Amino acid sequence: MLHRIWLFFFLAAFAGGLYQWLWLDDAEVFQRLVQSTFDMSKLSVELAIGLIGTLAFWLGIMKLAEAAGLIDKLARVLTPLFTRLMPDLPPRHPAIGSMTMNLSANMLGLDNAATPLGLKAMQDLQSLNPQKDTASNAQILFLVLNTSSVTLFPITVFLYRAQQGAANPTDVFIPILIATACSTLAGLLAVSWVQKIRLWDRITLLYLGGFAAVLLASVAYFSTLAVDELQRQSSLIGNLLIFSIIIFFLVSAHRKGVNIYETFIEGAKQGFNVAIMIIPYLLAMLVAIGVLRASGALDGFVWLLREGVALFGMDTRFAEALPTAIMKPLSGSGARAMMLETMHSQGVDSFAAHVASIIQGSTETTFYVLAVYFGSVGIRHTRHAVACGLTADLAGIIAAIVCGYWFFG
Repeated sequence: MLHRIWLFFFLAAFAGGLYQWLWLDDAEVFQRLVQSTFDMSKLSVELAIGLIGTLAFWLGIMKLAEAAGLIDKLARVLTPLFTRLMPDLPPRHPAIGSMTMNLSANMLGLDNAATPLGLKAMQDLQSLNPQKDTASNAQILFLVLNTSSVTLFPITVFLYRAQQGAANPTDVFIPILIATACSTLAGLLAVSWVQKIRLWDRITLLYLGGFAAVLLASVAYFSTLAVDELQRQSSLIGNLLIFSIIIFFLVSAHRKGVNIYETFIEGAKQGFNVAIMIIPYLLAMLVAIGVLRASGALDGFVWLLREGVALFGMDTRFAEALPTAIMKPLSGSGARAMMLETMHSQGVDSFAAHVASIIQGSTETTFYVLAVYFGSVGIRHTRHAVACGLTADLAGIIAAIVCGYWFFG
């Protein structure tokens, strides 16, 4: 499926370029298209190189956790859940610990830690994959949960709203959590339907209910804080937890008699290889997204959606936020730029700006995550990963629009 989507991006970009040239007399459109291929090619390498240090450090830390037996202990606690969601996963497999660390870092908004931990989890899952070039069921479920995972602290959205002069920068906090929870639930249901996973198992419901209770308690507390205090506490809690984990892993490995320096170096060496491996996958995806954006095809799609909504006599105010929605699965920086443009043109406290902010915090960048995670283990056949990931994105976007009308309409 992914190769068809990739081809569609280029064909749509070419069609958009022809329209700009022949109907709008834009003779420079193809220059922009070609330039975008150079820009995105450079960016793919810069992103991969930028990951090397972070990957090396966290893979080294995870190697210490494995040597100290901590990953095994964490896996033991969560085995009843993961073996039901991922029946092919052996009990107490190291992948369980890696996935838990990644999803926890995502919830805390610690992107720098979440990506290396996610790549480690994908490598652990790949060790169980009988078809090395094809995504396994467990890898697909993990990727979809990763792209749609709930983030308790969408701080960057608050900061951008504050910078633009919003009267209450955190008024989108609850709507974002509702939208991202809907996205995660939709992704889990989509994968479960395709893979025939029994979600109504008593043990599964018990674990999921516990996670939901923690989420609701966190929402109840943090929703009472002002933006400055929320930023301060989220930064303190997130960074304190992550550095405490580092210290805990180091001390635990040392007490087990592990040579912590050499073990760390052994794990860190893997970071360079992983970062180099993902370059071709990043290159392919970023160039396709770049030409699609440069051609004006995305703007044309937004116009068609707006006109279609108006044709049915529906309220079209949310259409101004659709550029953010369309860019979100494709490019994180692109979606952020679209959100800021909406804030600037419509007003930061406008309905459209509120909806764009909720969309920005509702999901991850599906195609980027797919390229990086699957690329790190050489997977070329993604099976139903794209469809399930986009289903989660669509649910998050729809929930964001509904929450926009509910809270600000």
